[in-house]
Amino acid sequence: MEALLFVADGPVSIEELASAAQVPPAEIEAALQRLIEAPPRSGLCIVRHGAQVQMVTAPEAAPAVERFLGLDRSARLSNAALETLAIIAYRQPVTRAQIEAIRGVNSDAVIRSLLAKSLIQPVGRLEQAGRPELLGTTFEFLHYFGLKSLDELPPLPEPEGTDDRP
Repeated sequence: MEALLFVADGPVSIEELASAAQVPPAEIEAALQRLIEAPPRSGLCIVRHGAQVQMVTAPEAAPAVERFLGLDRSARLSNAALETLAIIAYRQPVTRAQIEAIRGVNSDAVIRSLLAKSLIQPVGRLEQAGRPELLGTTFEFLHYFGLKSLDELPPLPEPEGTDDRP
């Protein structure tokens, strides 16, 4: 499993792994779960996004890898980009109109920037008039924030006024 993920040039599906390993998808699922839950023993980890998985560098190795590759981490995300990305991460799939309704401002430039950074991607179209594009997060999003899956996103706080007190 690790060898297949290591040589893959990007995210791969459970079905692709099962076909290559010539085992049922359930065996791949079980093996992946063991790899994901195993204590880290190298500078690599497995991330999962839906039915796709990918081997990436571990978040704790990021500073050394960035220095080695000469990557510029000074290009931080703006507050508007972080806000938009949070909406997409927690509500995906989501349309531009839904994002703008939550933010209260036009988000076209921010969405273009997040698309260019490969942190979000089109994931389909809504079945309604105009068929607006649906947006979701990518593997790059998981890698950027050091997450193994979307399940690791912190829970959202309860909105004020939702408790049962009089």
